[in-house]
Formats: sequence, structure tokens, C-alpha cells
Amino acid sequence: MTIYHSESRRLQDRFDTRRLADRIEERLVHDTIDESDRAFIEARDMFFLATADPDGKPQCSYKGGDPGFVRVVDERTLAFPSFDGNGMYLSLGNLAANPQVGLLFVDFSGQKRLRLNGVASIDLDDPLLREYPRAQAVVRVRVTEVFPNCPRYIHKLELVERSRFTPRADCEPPAPEWKRREWAHDVLPAGDPASEG
Repeated sequence: MTIYHSESRRLQDRFDTRRLADRIEERLVHDTIDESDRAFIEARDMFFLATADPDGKPQCSYKGGDPGFVRVVDERTLAFPSFDGNGMYLSLGNLAANPQVGLLFVDFSGQKRLRLNGVASIDLDDPLLREYPRAQAVVRVRVTEVFPNCPRYIHKLELVERSRFTPRADCEPPAPEWKRREWAHDVLPAGDPASEG
């Protein structure tokens, strides 16, 4: 079994990278999260999530939190919370219909990245839910491939400040301004804090 398909192979052959691609798959791609991967993943405060609907229409979303918000449950499973967003549920809707997901973890200051692909599930009653303040659900991803990604084009960036909207146990995050605007205020879900005042 290979991670490459015929079109990947066609391009590899066109640019004479098939041998290199095979070596990368042989040496670097694995189906478990090792201790180095775990440390890298759990130190991140953000990642990008790629999903696709049943027809293959893609979505890519940014997921952020405090470091450790993505947890490695075991060598084949990770979990992360789904927090209140804009109510569109494009990513979660996609993974409910098509559970194949891709996650990209990037360390911008250390200029390193890791790809993780797998099969996702959503649990509204996951035991980890109580450990994530204000989370609506927990997403678990069963790993199919984990591999480092070439870091040479990663721009070196430094963190200035984490989002004040990140849910935390010790404080209530402020309501985002867009929820108070005329176009959104009257259609917020029941009990949304932004509808008060």
C-alpha cells in the first residue's frame, strides 16, 4: 500500500522524483504517533484542518487554542475540541459526512511542520469534553499517516499574543464583535452570550 496515486506518480516521473518520494515514504511516513510527534503536536497552539464533503468539495480551517489543546490519546489517536465558531459547521459537517481528514501542524518560530492524516469522528459526549471549557464536541482522529514536511519555505514568525477568545476554565471569553452586528444579532443561537445586552 502506498500513499501515492497514479497522478502523483505521473508528476514524480515527470520531474524524476519517484526514487526520492519512495525513500520518503519508506523512511519518514508512519501510521503511529511516536514520542517526538507527540511532543511536537501537544506543544502547538494551532493547526490547519482539511476536510472534504461527500462530493470532494474541500474546506480548510484554522483551529487554535492554548498549547496542549490537541491531545495525543494513544499512538494511533489524537483528540481536539470543537469550540463555538460562526455556526456554519463546514469542517465538522464535512467530517461527519466524509471522515477523511488532514491536519497540518506548524511551528513558525522553530520552522518545522508535521502532517497527519486520518479518519475522524465527532463525539458530543466524549469523556474529554469536561476537560475543554466551553467545547461543544470532541473530535478524535484515528491516524493513517504521520510524516514531517519540508520546512524550508516556512516563514519565521514569532507569537505576539494568543487570542483572548480562546476558551479557558478561569475566565469567560468576550463575545466577538461580529455577533453583535445587525446582520447576526437576531439569528444567534438561544443562550448565546452575545445576544445579552
